[in-house]
Amino acid sequence: MSTLFAIALVFVGCCSNVVFLELLVRDFPGCGNIVTFAQFAFIALEGFIFETNFGRKKPHIPLRIPIMSSPVEVPVIGLSVPVMWLYLLMNVITQYVCIRGVFILTTECASLTVTLVVTLRKFLSLIISILYFHNPFTAWHWVGTAVVFLGTLLYTEVWSSVRAAVKGEKADKKAE
Repeated sequence: MSTLFAIALVFVGCCSNVVFLELLVRDFPGCGNIVTFAQFAFIALEGFIFETNFGRKKPHIPLRIPIMSSPVEVPVIGLSVPVMWLYLLMNVITQYVCIRGVFILTTECASLTVTLVVTLRKFLSLIISILYFHNPFTAWHWVGTAVVFLGTLLYTEVWSSVRAAVKGEKADKKAE
């Protein structure tokens, strides 16, 4: 898998996950436990099926130490499904895409690159939350924004490239 594909999975999966989480929390403020449970249950089931082959694959790490509300956009055989369950399903699926993207990214890139991508993804999720859901943008958000951009610029070595370009121009002028 390519690095760009993994980065796309992280951004698409995680950012859309935040949208569905915001939709859930806005309409059902006390839904945090069910969201967390559903995400863990889905990931555990997926791992049980695909990673352990229904428990037939021996784990690398042994399990024991040897000696020691409102109904909807959804007809299901003539029934309507509350919108919360639709949002929850989409939240779980997008969380899976997000996690899978991060796992792929960790196999393709250095850990610092993965951290940078995840941090930028969180920043984008914050911007979506502020713009789409009209959440407040406080002074602390500005501080965080500045730190994210400074860290990104330092990591991508933009300053080194700018300095080298400026020094190259100065050397060209002196040679003339």
